[in-house]
Amino acid sequence: MSSIVTEQGILHYESIGRGQPIILLHGWINSWDVWRDMMINLAGTKKYRVYALDFWGFGDSAKGSQAQQTAAFQIDSYVQMVHQFMDALGIQSAPIFGHSMGGTVALQISLEHPERVEKVALVGSPIIGRSLHPFLQLAGYGSIAKLIWRYPIMLHSIMRILLAKDSKKVRTMIFRDVQRTTIESFFRSIGDLRDTDLRNQLPTLNIPTLGIYGAKDKIVSPINADLLKNGVKSVQIQVLNNSRHFPMTDEPERFLETVNSFLNNNPNGQAVQA
Repeated sequence: MSSIVTEQGILHYESIGRGQPIILLHGWINSWDVWRDMMINLAGTKKYRVYALDFWGFGDSAKGSQAQQTAAFQIDSYVQMVHQFMDALGIQSAPIFGHSMGGTVALQISLEHPERVEKVALVGSPIIGRSLHPFLQLAGYGSIAKLIWRYPIMLHSIMRILLAKDSKKVRTMIFRDVQRTTIESFFRSIGDLRDTDLRNQLPTLNIPTLGIYGAKDKIVSPINADLLKNGVKSVQIQVLNNSRHFPMTDEPERFLETVNSFLNNNPNGQAVQA
C-alpha cells in the first residue's frame, strides 16, 4: 500500500512491475482494485511499471475536509490529481487507461495536456454525461443523494437492480467499494460527470486512442464508442458483445488481448468489433 501527500490529503495507489510507467484510473464508487488482473498481466510482461490510483473520495484516498469537498470531487480536480501524482513520482508522460469516470478523466487530461499522455484508453467511459443510466444522473443531485444515503436499503436495492446480470465478482467489488465513499464524493463526482460533454473537443485529440465498450452495458451507453470513432483521428474501437460495464471481468482474455495489442502497436484508426 503506497501513498503520496497532496493538498487535498492522502492519494493512495498500488503499483507492480518494472519498466515503462502506465497509469490506471477507476470509475465511480469503485477503487484501484478493478484493475488488479490487468496489473498482474502487464507486470508479467516485464515491460511495464503499472500504477493504479484511488481518486480522492474513493478507495483508500482522502475523503477531503468540508471546505475541500465541493472542488475535490470533480473531473477537473481529478485531472489535477493525476498531474500531482505524475510530478511526485517523476513521470513525464505515460499511457493512461481509465474505466467509466476514470476514462473521462483520462480523456480530459489528453485533451488539455497531451504532452503528458503517450496513449489513452477509455473503458466503458462517457464522452457525454447524458449517456449515463438515469439513476446515475439522478444520483448527482444532492437532495436525491442524501435521501438515498439516509436509507441504505434504497441504495442497495437500486444497485442490485443495476448489477443484477453482472457477475458475483463485480457485485462483491461494487458493494465493498461503495462502503468506502462518502455522500459528498458519491454525488458531487457523478453530478459533474453528468454535465460533461467532450464531443466538440474530440477532433483536437492527436494521440493514439483506444475505446473498449461492452455491447450490453446499461450503466454507460455503448453509443459512446461511435462518438469516439467519429470524433477522434487515430482511434481503435473494440466492442465486446458479451460484456456489460466491466469488460475486464466479463471477457478478460479478449480484453487483455486488446490492451496488449494497443500498447504494442499504434492504432491505425480503423474500428474493430468483437
